[in-house]
Amino acid sequence: MSDYMFALESHLDAAQNRTVAEIQRIATEAGITVWLAGGAMRDMLRGAPIRDLDFTVERDALKVGRALAQGTQGEIVGEDSLKRGVELELPGGIRASVSNARTEKYAKPGGKPQIGAATIHEDLSRRDFTINAIALCLNRGAKGLLVDPTNGQADLLNRELRTTNSMAFYDDPSRVFRLFRFKHVLGFEIAPRTQSQLDNAVLGEYLNPNPAALAADLRALSSCEGAIGAIEDLDRLGLLKLLSPALTGAKLNTAGLARFEKQTHAVFPGGTELGWLAFLIVLLEKLTPKERAAALTALALPAAELKTVQKLEAAAKKREALLKSPKIHKPSQVWEALKDADTAEVLLVAYESAARVVQDRIKAYYQKYLPTAQEVTEEQVVAAGHKPGTPKFEKAYQALVVTRLNARPKKVEPEPEPPPPPPMSMGRGRPARAS
Repeated sequence: MSDYMFALESHLDAAQNRTVAEIQRIATEAGITVWLAGGAMRDMLRGAPIRDLDFTVERDALKVGRALAQGTQGEIVGEDSLKRGVELELPGGIRASVSNARTEKYAKPGGKPQIGAATIHEDLSRRDFTINAIALCLNRGAKGLLVDPTNGQADLLNRELRTTNSMAFYDDPSRVFRLFRFKHVLGFEIAPRTQSQLDNAVLGEYLNPNPAALAADLRALSSCEGAIGAIEDLDRLGLLKLLSPALTGAKLNTAGLARFEKQTHAVFPGGTELGWLAFLIVLLEKLTPKERAAALTALALPAAELKTVQKLEAAAKKREALLKSPKIHKPSQVWEALKDADTAEVLLVAYESAARVVQDRIKAYYQKYLPTAQEVTEEQVVAAGHKPGTPKFEKAYQALVVTRLNARPKKVEPEPEPPPPPPMSMGRGRPARAS
């Protein structure tokens, strides 16, 4: 095993390792070479947790992606017929993508590219930044072979953001969103030549990315510390006006975003993207209803997310009223009040509520009550004589959770103090003789 494979397996959790093993099996049986690339390699090489698994194959990405979804009992959530790639959500909360190695040629900035088949070296060289242009072979014959045609490892070491080629912003202006996200979230500096490319894009007036492309970076920013700096840089270049001409100056809610970030990390110390729609509401908070509606349209959210965000504020007010109830006295009652709540809804409650009891109950739920409830297993309910899938089973499960949550912790009896040593004589160190 190469050092890179050892490092990869050390950074993956159990579910991610199973996913890698499954795609290795699929690729081997199909006679296809598969590479782990992009953000997964960037994060592994800088010693950070790996969030998403980005796989690249040199042919049949759609076939491999569908087989991976079937083999892991996952779900395909997006399919790009032009670039022939799929987005997956897999068990264990894993997000993955499988795409073909390809070239992209653009007739105009941000236009529809002409796609061509490519080798892994060509594919990496057409990507956005060098730190994202690294791949690791997962096939048995060349397992652990690292490919780094643009020297991204050096830029990771130097903490520098550098485009892979001089046409990066011309081809895809939305790359500027990622540039500022990486700058503030990773704490990297923009390389002088890349800064010049950005300045030229602004002067040439072709830095007009599709605002819908901003949604993915706002989602990623919502879980990170440093989001405010990225938002301010985007505002400085006028890129937030792509969402709404009003989203600048006094209507840019940086103070609210700072408070939201603080509340989010108080509840989820590592951050979470599950609350990104609440982040979006805070970002647009100072806009008028008409301006906000236009911004949401520009982001081109999926129908389910658009429906959620439109109802989120009303749902948060109801949830806050429930959490304020003086009838809540037990841990199980806090659990009942929050167990079916959407994460974005809860984070919006934490942001908007000034009630200390609400803040305390939210923190207690995620940090104490939810982990305790998850200790109750289906096996315990089955052992109590209930059949899975029946109403009685679910009722028995709920009862076990309530009992576990409300159980008082056992008192830890203090250890008895050791007896004092016998008194010593003043003579030669012998014990004093009892009188």
